[in-house]
Amino acid sequence: MNPRVTGILLMTASMAVFTSLDTAAKFVTQDLPPAVAVFGRYAVAFLISLAVMLRAGGASLLITHHPFLQAFRGVLLMVSTILNFMAMMHLQLAQTSAIFFTIPLWVCVLSVPLLGEHVGWRRWAAVAAGFLGVLVIMRPGTDSFHWAMLMSIASSFCGAVYNIVTRKVGGRDRTETSLFYVSFVGALAAAAPLPVFWQTPVGIQWLLLIFMGVTGAVGHLMLIQAHRLAPASALAPFLYTQIVWMIAAGFIFFGDVPDIWTLAGAAIVVVSGLVVFASEASAGRMREVPAPAD
Repeated sequence: MNPRVTGILLMTASMAVFTSLDTAAKFVTQDLPPAVAVFGRYAVAFLISLAVMLRAGGASLLITHHPFLQAFRGVLLMVSTILNFMAMMHLQLAQTSAIFFTIPLWVCVLSVPLLGEHVGWRRWAAVAAGFLGVLVIMRPGTDSFHWAMLMSIASSFCGAVYNIVTRKVGGRDRTETSLFYVSFVGALAAAAPLPVFWQTPVGIQWLLLIFMGVTGAVGHLMLIQAHRLAPASALAPFLYTQIVWMIAAGFIFFGDVPDIWTLAGAAIVVVSGLVVFASEASAGRMREVPAPAD
């Protein structure tokens, strides 16, 4: 099979895998504190990333040229994850995923002060339209607005900063090294609040926590392999297949049906993101597709 096609299929499949993670998280946080769910997700992912690192090159891959940035990445992704889990306790999966798609827009905005990149008027217009789409989803000042939507926005912002920092470390550190440290630091950071929020999982909750850790690690490994096989410009549009998976999962498992405002806002955000991706690709700046905040 053509490597580009294989990369696109991996990208699409990874979005389904991340959807299964979010679905399991929404289930498990109905009975367990989000802090416990996040720790379980990162503890299992850490063990998997450790095995991947040892198989790829052993202890030599522990060496990083950016120890502070690697630690910062781990904390950012963990904070983004716990904010996302807390939001999903109150919102539909379609709503959280639609707001999640602002990550490419935040990356575009932050690339100016943090990476010194120039953003033309087309991308600024797309960013403005995208955030207008978020307002359509949230509808502040109406009965449809929920405070948890602010957590989704904060989660997306942390995810965007995570992606910016990842660009900084990707030039020198191996992918396996970065994957290990983000899981290791994430597990350590997630363990900090456990003395206050700990609740022992029971029965199927253990299986769900293990499932979340496996899908989180596997999803990121699939993204890594997708980027090795296909250029980011070819992969980017398939990031948005996740909205289809999330709507389906929300309906099948929770009976949620997104209203017309959520669908309209999501469409605006998706189109805006695609314009940003197209502009970055034409300018030769597009190196990778922003990773999910899970």
